[in-house]
Amino acid sequence: MDLSLIIMQLLSGIALGAVLVITGLGLTIVFGMLGVVNFAHGALFMIGAYAGLYLASLTGSFWWGLLLAPVLIGAFGMLIEFVLIRRLYGRSIDDPLLLTFGLSYILVEGVRIVFGSDGIPFPTPPQLIGVLDLGIGFFPRYRLFVIALVAVVLLVLWLTLEKTRIGLIVRAGARDPTIMQVLGVDIGRVWLAIFGLGVGLAALGGVLAGPMRSVNPEMGSLVLAEAFVVTVIGGLGSIVGAVVAGLMVGISISMVALFAPEMATIVMFALMAVVLLIRPQGLFGVRGRTA
Repeated sequence: MDLSLIIMQLLSGIALGAVLVITGLGLTIVFGMLGVVNFAHGALFMIGAYAGLYLASLTGSFWWGLLLAPVLIGAFGMLIEFVLIRRLYGRSIDDPLLLTFGLSYILVEGVRIVFGSDGIPFPTPPQLIGVLDLGIGFFPRYRLFVIALVAVVLLVLWLTLEKTRIGLIVRAGARDPTIMQVLGVDIGRVWLAIFGLGVGLAALGGVLAGPMRSVNPEMGSLVLAEAFVVTVIGGLGSIVGAVVAGLMVGISISMVALFAPEMATIVMFALMAVVLLIRPQGLFGVRGRTA
């Protein structure tokens, strides 16, 4: 088999993995810092894709859709946290899971009523149409853009959480909210920001995935499964784990699709099973916090 074809397929896997990273990262941040399993994550990914498509059509620019959709859907996520999720802190982990499970159905049915069940094409921005000659083969410009943008977002997120006072407050509030309240920090605002960030990342993943797949009400279902696989493989609550696992899953799916297309969908579940057998807490998870 041609080496250039394998390399191009590897790059396709990294592009797919980049979307999985940004989506899985939103899920793992919310669970790791709030202890909330957000079953509506896939539906919010889908809402983000629709919001990006609508805003791009409204403004005539993909870039406005890419910029505004994560912000607006992130704000919607903050509303969900304030009105619904906040009442369930300190209760069984099943309570927010069941609540967000029901919320996901409401969101999907709402979108189906407004936009219909048929898929809607999400146009690629004109600046990113076509392919780029990499010397060893041609690769879509848009997918290279997705890889680069996700890398920038990850860098900014890491710098914010690790190198700023805001990041220190967020991390400390997630570990010991009682102490932070004693120190005068409004822990409710910290939780609000964390949940909004997680939802905003899901929406960003939806917008980025839009031009690579059709936008439809059911698109979040598979993404939710993929995001959970990424979170479990990487380790529940581990940001580094979400990045590594997202790339592993994306590359695995892409490479298996090259040799055995019928196995591409299930390879991520096989990968998850192997990881759980060897390391139940995930690759970067803390022992005692298992899937």
